[in-house]
Amino acid sequence: MNQSSVIPVIAIDGPTASGKGTVAQRVAERLGFHYLDSGSLYRLAALAAERAGVDLADEPGVASVAGRMDIRFAEGKVWLAGEDVSDEIRSERASQNASLVAALPAVRDALLQRQRDFRQAPGLVGDGRDMGSVVFPDATVKFFLTASVEARAERRTKQLKEKGMSAIMADVVKELRIRDDRDMNRPVAPLKHYPDAYLIDTTDISAATAVEEILGVYQKMP
Repeated sequence: MNQSSVIPVIAIDGPTASGKGTVAQRVAERLGFHYLDSGSLYRLAALAAERAGVDLADEPGVASVAGRMDIRFAEGKVWLAGEDVSDEIRSERASQNASLVAALPAVRDALLQRQRDFRQAPGLVGDGRDMGSVVFPDATVKFFLTASVEARAERRTKQLKEKGMSAIMADVVKELRIRDDRDMNRPVAPLKHYPDAYLIDTTDISAATAVEEILGVYQKMP
């Protein structure tokens, strides 16, 4: 047995603004586990490609950049080539660009092992769109968080405004629908609720409630 396979993994997947990032971070903190925000890797890949002058439709080019980019996660911040890009990769533009490059098979391949390398003792909580289906198919337990598009748009609009970015609710709803369609219909690792993942609808519950639900399931695992 691969030694890393005995390290527990809690995989949390779901669409944009379903609450998975906040929930995953809190679960990791409660358990003292490492945390992987896989979406940030695709945001970083898109940003690094743009900065290198590579067209985001250039699959081999973006994959090459993704495979060699210098990234670091520390103290709640994200660094690219030594620069703090935490806020830049959270813009709506970065979100759309991430969705574009995430649909490229070669880019996903380039980032797959980088994601798996986050699996370190005492354990890992990973959030994304294919954590349980592709990156960690042997995860200890898998969850799929979802919410109505209206609830997610409201959260996303609030997030953007809190960061000082302009956001119109109707535009955010439209952008979420476009991204959902792209993520669910891409040919590689589409966003999907698989039967082996516990479904949690966060439309009408708080992040704290979702955290307790996940911890309750995990702590009952054999």
